[in-house]
Amino acid sequence: MTTPPSGLRERKKRATREALREAALRLAVERGPDQVRVEDIAEAAGVSPRTYNNYFASREQAIVSAVAADREARIAAAVAARPAGVRLADAVTEAVVEQYTNTGEREQRALLLIITRTALRDAFLDTTADIELPLAAVIAERLGDAGAHTARVLAASVAAAVRIALEGWLRPAETTGIAGDFGAGGLVVPSGPLPDQLRAALAPLAPAFDAAE
Repeated sequence: MTTPPSGLRERKKRATREALREAALRLAVERGPDQVRVEDIAEAAGVSPRTYNNYFASREQAIVSAVAADREARIAAAVAARPAGVRLADAVTEAVVEQYTNTGEREQRALLLIITRTALRDAFLDTTADIELPLAAVIAERLGDAGAHTARVLAASVAAAVRIALEGWLRPAETTGIAGDFGAGGLVVPSGPLPDQLRAALAPLAPAFDAAE
């Protein structure tokens, strides 16, 4: 039996991952996250539980992926697309804010689930680590080859700052019992607007970005 070309294989893998996260979110919305099993998600996506485990380690990861899918690549691409004359700290901050706040109805539905479930919230926070490597590559290109180590440090700091901002944004919903609501600006939780929290968390990194440039 011949091995499928790598391009076809990758497309099939992406399609399977997309089917799994879409099924996970749909079932979580319909039944509630606690009533969804890995076997249910796999069946809805038309794959085996073993195949599911090749893509996600838990049902929480699959549900969260419906919100976080490819965000790290979009952040890196947004930074790379900024003109060279734009301050690097500003380019990174605006890319992060844009990709975390410009969400559609599908993503907002998932966030409404995430802010009311500790396991989902923790899985969502863990996705911030994915920011580091793609962003480091873009920053290193901006700084030149000599800046590869600095780029890793800066990108890791950005990932940590985003996690801290999200922790502060999400946690009040759990402690106050207020799940959140849809408003003119999207999802609203008791801790206030997410863009403000992201900018506040990233602001202390600006001098380091400026020094690196």
